[in-house]
Amino acid sequence: MMAMDPMVPLEPLPPLEGLAPLNPPSSDEGSVALTIIHETLYHYAARVEQAHHLAYLKPLDQPCQRLESFTLDIEPEPSHCTTETDVYGNARSIFEMYAPHDALRVSATSRVVVRPRFQGIVPEATQPWEQVAHALRYVAGGGFRREVEFTFASPYVAILSPLREYALASFTAGRPVAEAALDLMQRVYQDFTYASCSTDVSTPMIDAFTQRRGVCQDFAHVMLGCLRAMGLAARYVSGYLMSQPPPGQARLIGADASHAWVAVHCPGLGRHDDWLDLDPTNGMVPAASHAMLAWGRDYGDVTPLRGVIRGGGGHDLTVRVTVAPDHEMIQQTQRQTQQASQQQTQQLSQHSQDTP
Repeated sequence: MMAMDPMVPLEPLPPLEGLAPLNPPSSDEGSVALTIIHETLYHYAARVEQAHHLAYLKPLDQPCQRLESFTLDIEPEPSHCTTETDVYGNARSIFEMYAPHDALRVSATSRVVVRPRFQGIVPEATQPWEQVAHALRYVAGGGFRREVEFTFASPYVAILSPLREYALASFTAGRPVAEAALDLMQRVYQDFTYASCSTDVSTPMIDAFTQRRGVCQDFAHVMLGCLRAMGLAARYVSGYLMSQPPPGQARLIGADASHAWVAVHCPGLGRHDDWLDLDPTNGMVPAASHAMLAWGRDYGDVTPLRGVIRGGGGHDLTVRVTVAPDHEMIQQTQRQTQQASQQQTQQLSQHSQDTP
């Protein structure tokens, strides 16, 4: 079995100062156009005879995030490739390779326009968390609610007593659900230490919780476990993080990287779907710097790339992610074109000088 494409680790940021109510933005106010390039390279120790792969590399197309273009390049060319929509509304690509190969390159290039989606929210106006949790409980003959699925344990997120005990400090009696979730996010951000390479995809979530250390995937899984332990609906969000700091300020750590955060269902939030995104790794509410790739119960539902192969032996894996505003990518492309043209001119000039 081929190893899964790992999350590129992120380091934390200073704490969020708070959410000040703002006027809701227009459709274009504060929007950021991003170009995202996610490239995965496998080099196998022995030839792969046959392979089946599943990829979640196409960003979501939502009211707050418009997907303008997407291309998926695979080398060598697969024998079969199709894209379908999974049960959560994510796009997933399935491709098979029946020709022998000793390397695999998968490159996804996307252009998205992201706008701030949580300006104007008033956390204290949301329903008390107990009321929200009670409404999500099973009732014989009751109507179906899609968010209920995100209240249960999942393969990477267990519901355990220590998680509930930790969360109770934020979820005091009668507290609005969004206000309590924001407080929990800040506590996870402050109490846990980001430590690159301290965990991997096989590390149990409770180990990261006990050690109080991990990477963005662990921060997200721990917070999901805490929220679900309180009876709330919370989902895992896979995506990308881009930063473009103001002059004189430090760059947001985690730019040009894949990332993970959570979303909790908060009735009364004032949005069309009442889901509030929270980034516990950075202690912030995602804005236009966060581009959504896919969502599910946990990392296992939305792994960027995984597969099963016949042959191959060991392998070397390289993942490269670039996230940048459109104008930077255009300038970079122009520079590369100019450099290539200059190199070609120099080569032609050298060739003419060498020709008798």
